[in-house]
Amino acid sequence: MNRPFFSPAPGFGPRSRRRLPGSLKPALVAVVGISRVIARQPLVLAGLIVLVSLLFVAAGANWIAPQSPYTQALGARLLPPSAHHWFGTDQLGRDVFSRVVHGSRYTLLIALLAGALIAPFGLLTGLCAGYFGGIVDRSIMRITDIFMAFPRLLLALALAAAMGPGIGNAILAIAISAWPPYARQARAEALALRQRDFVLASQMAGASHLRIVCYHLLPLCTASALVRLTIDLAGIILVTAGLGFLGLGVQPPMPEWGTMVASGRQFLWPYWWVSTIPGMAIFVASFAFNLIGDGLREMLDPKRGTQP
Repeated sequence: MNRPFFSPAPGFGPRSRRRLPGSLKPALVAVVGISRVIARQPLVLAGLIVLVSLLFVAAGANWIAPQSPYTQALGARLLPPSAHHWFGTDQLGRDVFSRVVHGSRYTLLIALLAGALIAPFGLLTGLCAGYFGGIVDRSIMRITDIFMAFPRLLLALALAAAMGPGIGNAILAIAISAWPPYARQARAEALALRQRDFVLASQMAGASHLRIVCYHLLPLCTASALVRLTIDLAGIILVTAGLGFLGLGVQPPMPEWGTMVASGRQFLWPYWWVSTIPGMAIFVASFAFNLIGDGLREMLDPKRGTQP
Protein backbone atom coordinates (compact mmCIF):
# COMPACT_ATOMS: atom_id res chain seq x y z
CA MET A 1 0.00 0.00 0.00
CA ASN A 2 3.01 2.28 0.34
CA ARG A 3 3.61 2.15 -3.42
CA PRO A 4 2.88 5.58 -5.05
CA PHE A 5 -0.28 5.67 -7.05
CA PHE A 6 1.60 6.67 -10.19
CA SER A 7 4.15 3.81 -10.10
CA PRO A 8 3.67 0.89 -12.52
CA ALA A 9 2.14 -2.30 -11.32
CA PRO A 10 4.41 -5.30 -10.72
CA GLY A 11 5.32 -6.99 -13.98
CA PHE A 12 4.48 -3.94 -16.08
CA GLY A 13 7.51 -1.73 -15.56
CA PRO A 14 9.91 -0.51 -18.28
CA ARG A 15 12.15 -3.56 -17.84
CA SER A 16 9.25 -5.99 -18.24
CA ARG A 17 7.99 -4.22 -21.35
CA ARG A 18 11.30 -4.89 -23.08
CA ARG A 19 11.08 -8.61 -22.46
CA LEU A 20 9.64 -10.74 -25.23
CA PRO A 21 9.20 -14.47 -25.42
CA GLY A 22 12.08 -16.12 -27.22
CA SER A 23 9.80 -17.57 -29.88
CA LEU A 24 8.53 -14.11 -30.85
CA LYS A 25 11.90 -12.43 -31.29
CA PRO A 26 12.77 -13.86 -34.76
CA ALA A 27 9.29 -13.09 -36.08
CA LEU A 28 9.42 -9.56 -34.69
CA VAL A 29 12.86 -8.96 -36.19
CA ALA A 30 11.65 -10.24 -39.57
CA VAL A 31 8.54 -8.06 -39.50
CA VAL A 32 10.54 -4.96 -38.56
CA GLY A 33 13.11 -5.67 -41.28
CA ILE A 34 10.48 -6.18 -43.96
CA SER A 35 8.64 -3.04 -42.84
CA ARG A 36 11.78 -0.95 -43.11
CA VAL A 37 12.58 -2.28 -46.57
CA ILE A 38 9.03 -1.67 -47.79
CA ALA A 39 9.08 1.84 -46.32
CA ARG A 40 12.08 2.60 -48.56
CA GLN A 41 10.15 1.34 -51.61
CA PRO A 42 7.14 3.65 -52.08
CA LEU A 43 5.99 1.83 -55.21
CA VAL A 44 5.87 -1.48 -53.35
CA LEU A 45 3.96 0.19 -50.55
CA ALA A 46 1.47 1.66 -53.02
CA GLY A 47 1.00 -1.72 -54.70
CA LEU A 48 0.51 -3.45 -51.36
CA ILE A 49 -2.09 -0.88 -50.31
CA VAL A 50 -4.03 -1.41 -53.54
CA LEU A 51 -3.75 -5.21 -53.30
CA VAL A 52 -4.83 -5.30 -49.65
CA SER A 53 -7.74 -3.03 -50.52
CA LEU A 54 -8.82 -5.38 -53.32
CA LEU A 55 -8.57 -8.39 -51.02
CA PHE A 56 -10.60 -6.52 -48.39
CA VAL A 57 -13.26 -5.69 -50.99
CA ALA A 58 -13.36 -9.31 -52.16
CA ALA A 59 -13.66 -10.63 -48.59
CA GLY A 60 -16.36 -8.16 -47.58
CA ALA A 61 -18.29 -8.04 -50.85
CA ASN A 62 -21.56 -9.06 -49.18
CA TRP A 63 -21.37 -6.05 -46.85
CA ILE A 64 -19.77 -3.51 -49.21
CA ALA A 65 -22.07 -4.01 -52.21
CA PRO A 66 -25.28 -2.03 -51.73
CA GLN A 67 -27.36 -4.36 -53.91
CA SER A 68 -27.37 -7.93 -55.12
CA PRO A 69 -25.24 -8.41 -58.24
CA TYR A 70 -27.93 -10.65 -59.75
CA THR A 71 -31.05 -8.53 -59.17
CA GLN A 72 -32.47 -7.30 -62.48
CA ALA A 73 -34.54 -4.13 -62.90
CA LEU A 74 -35.38 -3.55 -66.54
CA GLY A 75 -36.98 -0.23 -65.68
CA ALA A 76 -33.59 1.04 -64.49
CA ARG A 77 -31.43 -0.34 -67.32
CA LEU A 78 -28.37 1.58 -68.58
CA LEU A 79 -28.64 4.37 -66.03
CA PRO A 80 -25.53 6.59 -65.78
CA PRO A 81 -23.49 6.83 -62.57
CA SER A 82 -25.39 8.62 -59.84
CA ALA A 83 -25.76 8.81 -56.07
CA HIS A 84 -28.06 5.77 -56.12
CA HIS A 85 -25.98 3.74 -58.58
CA TRP A 86 -22.35 4.81 -58.15
CA PHE A 87 -21.15 3.05 -61.32
CA GLY A 88 -24.48 3.08 -63.15
CA THR A 89 -26.47 0.06 -64.27
CA ASP A 90 -26.01 -2.45 -67.09
CA GLN A 91 -28.35 -3.58 -69.86
CA LEU A 92 -30.41 -5.64 -67.39
CA GLY A 93 -30.65 -2.94 -64.74
CA ARG A 94 -28.12 -4.57 -62.41
CA ASP A 95 -25.96 -2.31 -60.28
CA VAL A 96 -22.49 -2.17 -61.86
CA PHE A 97 -20.76 -1.21 -58.58
CA SER A 98 -22.18 -4.28 -56.83
CA ARG A 99 -21.15 -6.51 -59.71
CA VAL A 100 -17.60 -5.09 -59.78
CA VAL A 101 -17.27 -5.63 -56.03
CA HIS A 102 -18.48 -9.23 -56.23
CA GLY A 103 -16.50 -9.80 -59.42
CA SER A 104 -13.25 -9.17 -57.55
CA ARG A 105 -13.83 -12.50 -55.78
CA TYR A 106 -13.83 -14.56 -58.96
CA THR A 107 -11.01 -12.75 -60.77
CA LEU A 108 -8.64 -12.74 -57.78
CA LEU A 109 -9.61 -16.30 -56.83
CA ILE A 110 -8.74 -17.68 -60.26
CA ALA A 111 -5.49 -15.70 -60.45
CA LEU A 112 -4.27 -16.63 -56.95
CA LEU A 113 -5.20 -20.31 -57.22
CA ALA A 114 -3.51 -20.56 -60.62
CA GLY A 115 -0.41 -18.91 -59.16
CA ALA A 116 -0.46 -21.35 -56.23
CA LEU A 117 -0.27 -24.21 -58.75
CA ILE A 118 2.19 -22.66 -61.19
CA ALA A 119 5.08 -21.69 -58.91
CA PRO A 120 5.47 -24.91 -56.83
CA PHE A 121 5.12 -27.24 -59.81
CA GLY A 122 7.47 -25.28 -62.05
CA LEU A 123 9.98 -24.75 -59.25
CA LEU A 124 10.17 -28.41 -58.23
CA THR A 125 10.26 -29.59 -61.84
CA GLY A 126 13.13 -27.28 -62.70
CA LEU A 127 15.07 -28.18 -59.56
CA CYS A 128 14.81 -31.89 -60.35
CA ALA A 129 15.97 -31.27 -63.93
CA GLY A 130 18.95 -29.18 -62.88
CA TYR A 131 20.00 -31.34 -59.94
CA PHE A 132 19.74 -34.80 -61.48
CA GLY A 133 20.74 -33.87 -65.04
CA GLY A 134 21.08 -36.55 -67.72
CA ILE A 135 17.93 -38.13 -69.07
CA VAL A 136 15.79 -36.43 -66.42
CA ASP A 137 17.02 -33.01 -67.48
CA ARG A 138 16.62 -33.68 -71.19
CA SER A 139 13.12 -35.12 -70.81
CA ILE A 140 11.81 -32.24 -68.68
CA MET A 141 13.38 -29.59 -70.88
CA ARG A 142 11.92 -31.07 -74.06
CA ILE A 143 8.48 -30.99 -72.45
CA THR A 144 8.95 -27.36 -71.46
CA ASP A 145 10.08 -26.56 -75.02
CA ILE A 146 6.83 -27.98 -76.35
CA PHE A 147 4.74 -25.84 -74.00
CA MET A 148 6.82 -22.72 -74.62
CA ALA A 149 6.46 -23.11 -78.39
CA PHE A 150 2.90 -21.79 -78.07
CA PRO A 151 1.98 -18.31 -76.87
CA ARG A 152 0.67 -18.48 -73.33
CA LEU A 153 -2.69 -16.87 -74.05
CA LEU A 154 -3.28 -18.99 -77.14
CA LEU A 155 -2.43 -22.19 -75.25
CA ALA A 156 -4.68 -21.22 -72.33
CA LEU A 157 -7.55 -20.51 -74.72
CA ALA A 158 -7.08 -23.84 -76.49
CA LEU A 159 -6.97 -25.78 -73.22
CA ALA A 160 -9.99 -23.96 -71.81
CA ALA A 161 -11.94 -24.59 -75.00
CA ALA A 162 -11.00 -28.28 -74.91
CA MET A 163 -11.90 -28.76 -71.23
CA GLY A 164 -15.00 -26.58 -71.32
CA PRO A 165 -15.93 -23.35 -69.53
CA GLY A 166 -15.84 -23.07 -65.76
CA ILE A 167 -13.73 -21.78 -62.89
CA GLY A 168 -11.84 -25.03 -62.29
CA ASN A 169 -11.03 -25.54 -65.96
CA ALA A 170 -9.89 -21.92 -66.29
CA ILE A 171 -7.49 -22.37 -63.37
CA LEU A 172 -6.05 -25.56 -64.87
CA ALA A 173 -5.71 -24.00 -68.32
CA ILE A 174 -3.81 -21.01 -66.94
CA ALA A 175 -1.59 -23.17 -64.74
CA ILE A 176 -0.69 -25.62 -67.52
CA SER A 177 0.22 -22.81 -69.91
CA ALA A 178 2.32 -20.76 -67.43
CA TRP A 179 4.63 -23.19 -65.55
CA PRO A 180 7.52 -23.68 -68.08
CA PRO A 181 9.35 -20.36 -67.39
CA TYR A 182 9.53 -21.23 -63.69
CA ALA A 183 11.02 -24.63 -64.52
CA ARG A 184 13.67 -23.11 -66.77
CA GLN A 185 14.62 -20.51 -64.20
CA ALA A 186 14.84 -23.07 -61.39
CA ARG A 187 16.89 -25.41 -63.59
CA ALA A 188 19.46 -22.69 -64.28
CA GLU A 189 19.79 -21.96 -60.58
CA ALA A 190 20.04 -25.66 -59.69
CA LEU A 191 22.83 -26.17 -62.24
CA ALA A 192 24.81 -23.42 -60.52
CA LEU A 193 24.10 -24.67 -57.00
CA ARG A 194 24.60 -28.42 -57.34
CA GLN A 195 28.41 -28.04 -57.44
CA ARG A 196 28.55 -25.80 -54.38
CA ASP A 197 30.39 -27.01 -51.31
CA PHE A 198 27.33 -27.33 -49.09
CA VAL A 199 25.60 -29.61 -51.63
CA LEU A 200 28.70 -31.79 -52.03
CA ALA A 201 29.09 -31.93 -48.25
CA SER A 202 25.47 -33.03 -47.86
CA GLN A 203 25.99 -35.78 -50.43
CA MET A 204 29.11 -36.99 -48.67
CA ALA A 205 27.24 -36.99 -45.35
CA GLY A 206 24.68 -39.36 -46.84
CA ALA A 207 21.77 -36.95 -47.30
CA SER A 208 19.12 -38.19 -49.70
CA HIS A 209 18.42 -36.44 -52.99
CA LEU A 210 14.96 -35.45 -51.75
CA ARG A 211 16.44 -33.79 -48.68
CA ILE A 212 19.04 -31.90 -50.71
CA VAL A 213 16.46 -30.63 -53.18
CA CYS A 214 13.85 -29.68 -50.58
CA TYR A 215 16.03 -28.41 -47.73
CA HIS A 216 19.01 -26.91 -49.55
CA LEU A 217 18.10 -25.95 -53.12
CA LEU A 218 14.44 -25.08 -52.77
CA PRO A 219 14.86 -22.26 -50.18
CA LEU A 220 17.59 -20.64 -52.30
CA CYS A 221 15.44 -20.62 -55.45
CA THR A 222 12.16 -19.56 -53.86
CA ALA A 223 12.91 -15.81 -53.84
CA SER A 224 13.40 -15.54 -57.60
CA ALA A 225 10.31 -17.67 -58.23
CA LEU A 226 8.30 -15.42 -55.91
CA VAL A 227 9.40 -12.32 -57.80
CA ARG A 228 8.49 -13.90 -61.14
CA LEU A 229 5.13 -15.04 -59.78
CA THR A 230 4.28 -11.58 -58.44
CA ILE A 231 4.98 -10.03 -61.82
CA ASP A 232 3.21 -12.85 -63.69
CA LEU A 233 0.06 -12.43 -61.60
CA ALA A 234 -0.62 -9.25 -63.54
CA GLY A 235 -0.58 -11.25 -66.77
CA ILE A 236 -2.58 -14.07 -65.17
CA ILE A 237 -5.32 -11.57 -64.31
CA LEU A 238 -5.36 -10.46 -67.95
CA VAL A 239 -5.58 -14.06 -69.14
CA THR A 240 -8.38 -14.70 -66.64
CA ALA A 241 -10.27 -11.69 -67.95
CA GLY A 242 -9.59 -12.81 -71.52
CA LEU A 243 -11.08 -16.23 -70.86
CA GLY A 244 -14.13 -14.61 -69.31
CA PHE A 245 -14.39 -12.19 -72.23
CA LEU A 246 -14.47 -15.06 -74.71
CA GLY A 247 -16.93 -17.08 -72.64
CA LEU A 248 -14.41 -19.74 -71.58
CA GLY A 249 -14.08 -18.75 -67.93
CA VAL A 250 -16.70 -17.73 -65.40
CA GLN A 251 -20.14 -18.02 -66.94
CA PRO A 252 -22.97 -15.45 -66.75
CA PRO A 253 -24.74 -14.31 -64.68
CA MET A 254 -21.77 -14.62 -62.29
CA PRO A 255 -20.09 -11.21 -62.04
CA GLU A 256 -16.54 -11.62 -63.34
CA TRP A 257 -14.66 -8.61 -64.70
CA GLY A 258 -13.84 -10.09 -68.11
CA THR A 259 -17.39 -11.33 -68.55
CA MET A 260 -18.72 -7.89 -67.60
CA VAL A 261 -16.51 -6.23 -70.21
CA ALA A 262 -17.78 -8.66 -72.85
CA SER A 263 -21.44 -8.16 -71.93
CA GLY A 264 -21.16 -4.38 -72.24
CA ARG A 265 -19.08 -4.08 -75.41
CA GLN A 266 -22.17 -3.62 -77.58
CA PHE A 267 -23.21 -0.68 -75.38
CA LEU A 268 -19.78 0.94 -75.31
CA TRP A 269 -21.17 4.14 -76.79
CA PRO A 270 -22.82 6.05 -75.24
CA TYR A 271 -23.13 3.71 -72.21
CA TRP A 272 -19.38 3.57 -71.60
CA TRP A 273 -19.58 2.68 -67.89
CA VAL A 274 -20.88 -0.85 -68.48
CA SER A 275 -17.52 -2.05 -69.90
CA THR A 276 -15.09 0.70 -68.92
CA ILE A 277 -15.44 0.40 -65.14
CA PRO A 278 -14.76 -3.38 -64.94
CA GLY A 279 -11.93 -2.80 -67.41
CA MET A 280 -10.48 -0.21 -65.04
CA ALA A 281 -10.72 -2.75 -62.21
CA ILE A 282 -8.64 -5.18 -64.28
CA PHE A 283 -6.09 -2.43 -64.91
CA VAL A 284 -5.84 -1.49 -61.22
CA ALA A 285 -5.31 -5.11 -60.11
CA SER A 286 -2.67 -5.77 -62.78
CA PHE A 287 -0.91 -2.50 -62.00
CA ALA A 288 -0.75 -3.32 -58.30
CA PHE A 289 0.90 -6.69 -58.95
CA ASN A 290 3.37 -5.07 -61.33
CA LEU A 291 4.38 -2.52 -58.70
CA ILE A 292 4.89 -5.21 -56.07
CA GLY A 293 6.84 -7.43 -58.46
CA ASP A 294 9.19 -4.65 -59.58
CA GLY A 295 9.82 -3.63 -56.00
CA LEU A 296 10.53 -7.19 -54.88
CA ARG A 297 12.95 -7.64 -57.76
CA GLU A 298 14.89 -4.55 -56.70
CA MET A 299 14.91 -5.59 -53.03
CA LEU A 300 16.02 -9.18 -53.64
CA ASP A 301 18.60 -8.46 -56.35
CA PRO A 302 21.91 -7.61 -54.62
CA LYS A 303 23.47 -6.30 -57.85
CA ARG A 304 20.96 -3.47 -58.09
CA GLY A 305 21.99 -2.15 -54.72
CA THR A 306 25.63 -1.80 -55.82
CA GLN A 307 24.91 0.14 -58.97
CA PRO A 308 25.57 3.91 -58.87
